[in-house]
Amino acid sequence: MLVLLPPSETKATGGDGAPLDLASLSHPELTATRRAIAEELSALAEDVPRSLEVLGLSERQAEEVRRNGELWSSPTAPALERYTGVLYDALDIGSLSEIERKQADARLAVASALFGLARGTDAIPAYRLSGGGSLPGLGTLRSTWRPVLEPLLADADELIVDLRSGAYAALARTPGAVQVRVLSEDASGERKVVSHHNKSHKGKLARALARSSEEPASVEDVLEVAAGAGLRAEREGERALCVVTSA
Repeated sequence: MLVLLPPSETKATGGDGAPLDLASLSHPELTATRRAIAEELSALAEDVPRSLEVLGLSERQAEEVRRNGELWSSPTAPALERYTGVLYDALDIGSLSEIERKQADARLAVASALFGLARGTDAIPAYRLSGGGSLPGLGTLRSTWRPVLEPLLADADELIVDLRSGAYAALARTPGAVQVRVLSEDASGERKVVSHHNKSHKGKLARALARSSEEPASVEDVLEVAAGAGLRAEREGERALCVVTSA
């Protein structure tokens, strides 16, 4: 099973790993694209005002540009420890047992604008780059990633559970994946797509899938794992399900 997680704009700082070594990352077929994006991003950081404009940042976020300028020299940390925020708080990777952490590293991957896919143990630095953006020398990240990332995911011979947000889902389409959305249900039974509980519930589902002693291989398995974790999940179609939360 492969669970695709959205990244987060916020990243944990520091780390105790050696500087970025693209050759050490999983999925070596992505190395050339990773290098092109990393080199473009770090070169762009030499011009702070231009970087802020391209990345859609304010002057108060100039520190994010500095991080990009240090991509090749700053310390690294495992991907599942680098990303922070609501989803990753719910995933709570640090509280997993040793066995569960190994399962998480094997089953979870972060959809990254810089790395394409970052597996749990991939050692990566802090950076700032959004999936819906573009870089001057490369164009849109969607057009950069799709030709290499879509074939990789299409060749996967395992169940894919797609928890990515829109901009990152656009980097590589996964028509055969199990699509998950979060719905809010009010007292009258009316449901609507929400953002407030979205990340938290996806993080809880990812945690449950990582902890499962049996590796899910079907939509029914995913529903069973979700129910066991106290999540209210329902099938919406052949390859789709929803997690329902109270309004």
